[in-house]
Amino acid sequence: MSAAVATESRWLRRFHRAEHAPARVVCFPHAGGAAGFYFPLSKALSPTVETLAVQYPGRQDRRTEPALGNVEELTDGIVEALVPLLDGRPLALFGHSMGAVLAYEVARRLGNEAAPPPALLFASGRRAPCRRRVEDMHLREDQALLDELRKLGGTDPELLDEPDVMRLLLPAVRRDYQAIETYRHRPGPELGCPVTVLTGDRDDRTTLDEAGDWKHHTTGGCTLRVFPGGHFFLSDHTPGVAALITAGLLPSRR
Repeated sequence: MSAAVATESRWLRRFHRAEHAPARVVCFPHAGGAAGFYFPLSKALSPTVETLAVQYPGRQDRRTEPALGNVEELTDGIVEALVPLLDGRPLALFGHSMGAVLAYEVARRLGNEAAPPPALLFASGRRAPCRRRVEDMHLREDQALLDELRKLGGTDPELLDEPDVMRLLLPAVRRDYQAIETYRHRPGPELGCPVTVLTGDRDDRTTLDEAGDWKHHTTGGCTLRVFPGGHFFLSDHTPGVAALITAGLLPSRR
């Protein structure tokens, strides 16, 4: 990772400078994830699309801050940090797993903040907000959380084998799971922008039917793209995902 990571605010990180890029994407990590997860995607998009990655409290350079266990509180903080940076360039929001729900809620909120709405929403590795499953991982013991992270992938296996490191990380992981597992979709105005849904063909956390129901959350049309892989298919398809984002934001460059 680049040694010069620019801090836009407590909430947003830029890994590759692209001030003159004609478009921007803001990326939202999964439960237990951090902004650095999107470093490869940022590199693949630079300098054509500027990438900002959200840093949730309770991890990496925000590890001394208490993690938040509520989607609404996370949304509040992200919107407050993001609105002053919006400058009229086409904006996409990209979220994976829990991040897809946060990206969706931020997109809904932007129109109420006298801010330009996003041009696109990319919802990756997550069922539609209206599709609920009963889940209680945030209430389970630490070992169950570790087993869950190991099963899903997306976390460095060496970290999972370091008890002292995981002792520091698990409180934030637990709070993330609390946030997404207690989330309930609230009826109200839906998005007007197109939604592109990305899912892995072997992801048991999101069926194709559940992914397809994102169509109920926008009046702008919904497209489903299926990739080979499990829940973290994203890590194996960075070039293809970058091309998808670029084509959506800058159709003239297809």
